[in-house]
Amino acid sequence: MSEPRIAVVGATGAVGQVTLRLLRERGYADVRAFASARSAGKTLDDGRTIEEATPDALAAGDIDLALFSVGTSASRELVPHAVRGGASVVDKSAAYRLEPGIPLVVPEVNGPRALEHEGIVANPNCCTIPLTCVLKPLHDAAGLRRVRVSTYQSVSGAGAQRMEQLRAEPQDEHNLAMDWTWEGDETDEESKIRAETQKILELPELPLSATTVRVPILVGHAEAVWIELEDSLSADQATELLRNAPSVRVVDVPTPGAAAQTDQVLVGRIRPDRAAENGLVLFLACDNLVKGAALNAIQIAELLLTRTGDLLAAQ
Repeated sequence: MSEPRIAVVGATGAVGQVTLRLLRERGYADVRAFASARSAGKTLDDGRTIEEATPDALAAGDIDLALFSVGTSASRELVPHAVRGGASVVDKSAAYRLEPGIPLVVPEVNGPRALEHEGIVANPNCCTIPLTCVLKPLHDAAGLRRVRVSTYQSVSGAGAQRMEQLRAEPQDEHNLAMDWTWEGDETDEESKIRAETQKILELPELPLSATTVRVPILVGHAEAVWIELEDSLSADQATELLRNAPSVRVVDVPTPGAAAQTDQVLVGRIRPDRAAENGLVLFLACDNLVKGAALNAIQIAELLLTRTGDLLAAQ
């Protein structure tokens, strides 16, 4: 297969910058950077010139694969134009995640679903990705009955501007805004984690309750997870399952600092939940800009590229 023509849309944002770096490290050469009109014409550190992400530019027919790292409204506006131009799109916003017929994919969990796309594959929430990486092997072994999760999310999840604000302000003076909107008595972030986890694991009735908070660190999300299983599974058995799970690394005490700039979900503190039958408690940490966003999207893209190469080879 010839070198894929890749577009990174939202290239100046926190996730977009990581996406460009990872693509470069993985050897992709034909990569174009797109952003808003205010960034168009500027030069990135690697010498790449930023192009304006307009409908006409994205629909021109010279892009094979588009990785979108923009807001929900911008994705809804621009993604259809990239698809119209013949590109396969991996979108990191919430725009298409819960749309019927659009795959929502964590490659280690439900990778084959990506190949069912009709132009768009959705990349999950930055907390849903590591959570499902950990839940999947436990579900396969003993069945999930109920999940509760509390997330502690770094400011990078709110974008590059919030990271700069934290750098400029003492932590004890930093205003930790919720960043999410309320939907009744929970935030949209909390409902996203529940709905996306149910979709990815194909467990639409799975009871899941989430509480999300922002914490004053730059990069890395952490999650405390309480799991009730249908069948008995000891902490030692769960630990062994997770040691063998793809993209998961068992450690004594996971921290966002240890997870930063790594490709893996760190999980530890695996122990019985003494308040629940067949219950387990664990703690995980993940770099929300890498595996929690950019890397997961690139892994989806590589599934699509592999399938395209196989089809071309078969012709």
